[in-house]
Formats: sequence, structure tokens, C-alpha cells
Amino acid sequence: SMFVTFSIAMAETPVSLEIGSKLPNGSQVLKDVSGVDLTLEKIAQKNGLLVIFTCNTCPYVLAWQDRYAEISKFCRDNNIGLVMVNSNEARRTSSDSYESMVAHAKENGYDFYYALDGNHQLADAMGATKTPDVFLFNTDLKLVYKGAIDDNHKDAAAVLEPYLNSAMSNMLKNLEINPNETKSIGCSIK
Repeated sequence: SMFVTFSIAMAETPVSLEIGSKLPNGSQVLKDVSGVDLTLEKIAQKNGLLVIFTCNTCPYVLAWQDRYAEISKFCRDNNIGLVMVNSNEARRTSSDSYESMVAHAKENGYDFYYALDGNHQLADAMGATKTPDVFLFNTDLKLVYKGAIDDNHKDAAAVLEPYLNSAMSNMLKNLEINPNETKSIGCSIK
């Protein structure tokens, strides 16, 4: 029947978290590379929470990775919780295993949480599809920005639209975030 076909088609459409939505899966346990179990509710700080879906090997992630330290510093200085999340469940026995994540975080001097999203539950709940894919939540843990870090993964010096930085700055000043949604460019979450 038509109904059955329709419901099957619907089931395959991933959720896409809309701007203004409340943080999903806030109490889901994520294992950090430090060995500690975390939840998004615990990571969130006074001024909000930034969740970046990432991984170890995607060329887009590696191209943007030099900007992670800067993002981390901004979050620390402004009481925004930060977590990088690896949802590549299909690669847990290879390049995105927990051990590889630990090594990757060490090699790259990560000074922020880098957590494993078991069975890509968090990615599914947020509708994250790429690495990197950015979700910024305000002090009420409502989504205020999602999408790309900026408009140039190849060259930090050539960035014209620092989407995430602008979004965080405007959020802190209670100003409108425009754009509040951009297209994530990266590798698909496996």
C-alpha cells in the first residue's frame, strides 16, 4: 500500500536538527580519549556548548584541524563547553578505533574533549552527516548555529566568512546569528 511505501521512505530520512531545537541526547555517555565518560550536559558551560563531529582521517578534517586550537581557546575564554565527537562506527576496527583516536589526539595536541559516539547515536540524533559538522547551542542549550566552520577549508588565511567564530561572538552578545545555517563540507560519517 501507499502508506507502507511512504513510512519506509520516511524512516531512511535522517533527522535534521532545526535551529531553536533543544540539545538532544544530553545524557548519552560518550567515552573521551582521556578514558573518562562524559555527557553533553556535563560538558556544557555557562555560555553554551559547541559540538563538532570529526574523525581521524578525513582530508577535510585534516585541512581544518589547524583551526581547532583557536576554536578551543575561544570556547575556554568564553565559557562555552567544547567536544569533538567521532561517530565513524563503521571504522571502529581501523582508522577510527578508540586507540587511533587517543593517538590522534596526542599527536595533534588536542586540549579539548574528543569523544567516541557509540553506534553514531549522537550523530543520528543531531542529523550530523559530515566530518566536520558543527552544532552550537546557547546557554539554554538551544541550537543557534549549524554547518561549516568557515568558508575555506584549504587555507585559514583566505577565509572570508568565519561562520562559527561569528556565530559564537554574536551568541555571546545576544545578537542575531546570520547565517545560522551553512552547508557542511566534508566526508560522510561512516
